[in-house]
Amino acid sequence: MIKASLVVMVVLTVLIGTGLRWREERVAVLRPAKGPRRGWVAAQKHKVNRWITAAALAAVTTLLVLGGLHWLRVWQG
Repeated sequence: MIKASLVVMVVLTVLIGTGLRWREERVAVLRPAKGPRRGWVAAQKHKVNRWITAAALAAVTTLLVLGGLHWLRVWQG
């Protein structure tokens, strides 16, 4: 069960991270950013922040899904 949850978390992290990047790019096309361009360090911080957000959302989703499946099994048995 632990291996399954780790695999699910990694897959969800990649999917959510990709979705967040796609959303940011789409918003940037629709509404161009105003102001000075970010430096390299700021861009890297932004990327790290996106992946941390994706990992947190993946962890919460994994807990809810696998925890819900566990409790369904407990209530049925």
